[in-house]
Amino acid sequence: MTLSEIKDILEAKVYACEDLLDVNVEFGCAGDMISDILAFAKPCSVLLTGMITPQIIKAAKILDLAGIVIVRGKEPLPETVERAREERIPLLGTKFFLFNACGKLYERGLRGI
Repeated sequence: MTLSEIKDILEAKVYACEDLLDVNVEFGCAGDMISDILAFAKPCSVLLTGMITPQIIKAAKILDLAGIVIVRGKEPLPETVERAREERIPLLGTKFFLFNACGKLYERGLRGI
């Protein structure tokens, strides 16, 4: 599954790196705690989270994530969007709650780690 397909499934808005949405995503992961994300996420995964601060971009870079989707209709901070652009990490946002967003992706074939 590509980030572009994830964008369509989750009716997501793209905040950064729209030119990188053709990237293949191998797994999905979800969490709102950096420690959990660092412990369990794997490279080439898409992260679904409610976190909106720049720290999530740093974690994504360390883990070599394919992209990030912010859930619950939350807007990322301007500095988060800027950091995502600098680090070339696709950043999206959806109105769906975390559980529903994960369910929609699972239903379409994306599996967890």
